[in-house]
Amino acid sequence: MRIVIAGGHGKIALLLAPLLTRRGHQVHALIRDQSQAADIAATGGVPVIYDMERDTPADLAAAVAGSDAVVFAAGAGAGAGSGAARKYTVDLNGSVQLADAAEHTGVTRFVQISTMGAGSPPEPGTDEVWAAYLDAKTRAEEDLRSRDLDWTILRPGVLTDSEGNGLITLGPPPIPRASVPRADVAATLASILFADNTFRCTLELVSGSLPIESAVSTI
Repeated sequence: MRIVIAGGHGKIALLLAPLLTRRGHQVHALIRDQSQAADIAATGGVPVIYDMERDTPADLAAAVAGSDAVVFAAGAGAGAGSGAARKYTVDLNGSVQLADAAEHTGVTRFVQISTMGAGSPPEPGTDEVWAAYLDAKTRAEEDLRSRDLDWTILRPGVLTDSEGNGLITLGPPPIPRASVPRADVAATLASILFADNTFRCTLELVSGSLPIESAVSTI
């Protein structure tokens, strides 16, 4: 399969790509900066320069055309320059653009990385940027659910860089909020991509006691 990952230089994407390429799949990773290309190549993936905040829908359609699946793993992040506005231009509009491109090119499989907390109003007193992030993710989910695609929305809990152990809790919301290593998120995505029982499902993910393949197969 040929799989396009938007946000290809993100931490989860860089863990997901080698899981897929080692299984014989072709990964095209969308990145904004040519300087990131070597990191993509090291995963076995193909770097594709595309800036979702600047480039055109035609550019994105060209990058997606001929693929079997797309993964939206992009996010504005929490660094400098990532205020509330970029949650909408990246986390919301980026997903909408990718879904548009998938529809226009006939790619039906779409996996979106969201977050636990999406789908509910932020608690009173929530930081403005975090509230915007939750709102953008909620609206991106709503947009994807409205489309005639084989979509899956994955909402991980608090992300950590701890080593994954392959044991998770996965299911429809609500699941009690907890943490999960990015490595286990990537491994779960690698399984979900090919699991038609997860089509049109919104799933929450935290560390747990079930092996990933077993957790996915029980959805």
